[in-house]
Amino acid sequence: MDAGFDARHLEAVADADTYPYWFEDADEPESNPTLVRTETCDLCVVGGGYTGLWTAILAKEHDPSREVVLIEAHEIGSAASGRNGGFLDSSLTHGVANAQSRFPDEIAVLEELGVRNLNEIEAAIARYGIDCDWERTGAIDVATTTHPVSYVEELRDDYADLRRLGQKVVWLDRDAMQAQVHSPLYTGGLWRKETAAVVDPARLAWGLKTAAMSLGVRIYEDTKALSMDRDGVGVLISTPLGRVRAGKVALATNAFKPLLRRLSNYIVPVYDYCMVTEPLTQAQLESIGWEGRQGLSDIPNQFHYYRLTADNRILWGGYDAVYYFAGRVRAELESRPESWALLSKHFFETFPQLEDVRFSHAWGGVIDTCSRYSVFWGRALGGRVGYALGYTGLGVAASRFGAEVMLDLIDGRRSRATSTDFVRTKPIPFPPEPFRFLGIQATRWSLGQEDRTGKRNIWLRTIDRLGLGFGT
Repeated sequence: MDAGFDARHLEAVADADTYPYWFEDADEPESNPTLVRTETCDLCVVGGGYTGLWTAILAKEHDPSREVVLIEAHEIGSAASGRNGGFLDSSLTHGVANAQSRFPDEIAVLEELGVRNLNEIEAAIARYGIDCDWERTGAIDVATTTHPVSYVEELRDDYADLRRLGQKVVWLDRDAMQAQVHSPLYTGGLWRKETAAVVDPARLAWGLKTAAMSLGVRIYEDTKALSMDRDGVGVLISTPLGRVRAGKVALATNAFKPLLRRLSNYIVPVYDYCMVTEPLTQAQLESIGWEGRQGLSDIPNQFHYYRLTADNRILWGGYDAVYYFAGRVRAELESRPESWALLSKHFFETFPQLEDVRFSHAWGGVIDTCSRYSVFWGRALGGRVGYALGYTGLGVAASRFGAEVMLDLIDGRRSRATSTDFVRTKPIPFPPEPFRFLGIQATRWSLGQEDRTGKRNIWLRTIDRLGLGFGT
């Protein structure tokens, strides 16, 4: 896919509203008050995204008498948890290939734990009556004419690995793939039938907020945690207008500046951009098929993800992930017209039969990325503080698992998960600036070259040997 644009690519995004489509929903809950006093609790959760919400809910489900306070710097679900594509994947490790390279002896248990986690999310959505357009339709990893042969071979390896693990997967040749979804680019795919789902991500976050409050969690919004200090046998969290004295603290800040300074070495904030079309007509839907409504993604390093919404729009995103120097996180970085233009071009190359479609919304958001592409954990302040972060774009489902393990760690509970190297180890830290920025830019360029040639250059082979292994 070359970089040239024509008028159609640009006109299709010209009138798009530059905020998340999901925030159009009239069911957005009222904001909770700001903390303006000193609260005392057993557990303080810092961060009101999926990880923080699941942590609060699970803590109350495990022990209803536990006093839990959750503080959020803005509004619940206003960051990545409310503005992502709404894909839930059972993989905890960013795919079976990544698990194979990093935790080969634990693949079976990690895949089993991941499927159980997805099942628990589905059960919780039903239990709490969360209206979030849940559809467990599975996902297809799509091969196209633009992909090197080696990538298709790797996808076949994933198919074989998942079959050995007992998962329901189907290999789609060109005709079978075209029967599922029609694009002139498609040459095949791997359909993971039961291990993926899609939701309205904002409504999921709002529903989890309601569920947490129904259990007695005290939630404060527009309450930014400024500092964290020892406080006798507990921890003191200071906010602009109040404080929280807690026996234990769960940090769920993900891409944002962590209260534990050392965590900044392990994560980088990366901006991801996506768009949503206007609703498709019946004729447009028939031109692409997609009756199974699966979540789709293609298979190169710089990949696209896409899906149908409940009102039959196509959400289309990915490819152009961007890291800004020194890890800048700013609201103005959520807008990047050049990324939307590139995504528009790729959209019409994939679905030329939708030439008259226009995009209604285009937006961006920041995700937390670590060098192993999957969540990691740790404790601080004598075990009183726990953290879980580093999801690298697959946190919609994995966040519940991250929360569950974080609670086990700070509560001193042993489990199948806490005994794994996956939980007990951390990713390799990133270098300081300017080497961090230069390294990431070199890696992005090299990954693009690999997507075009199928060959890993000396830079990628070097970081492979260092254990970074930027493969996605």
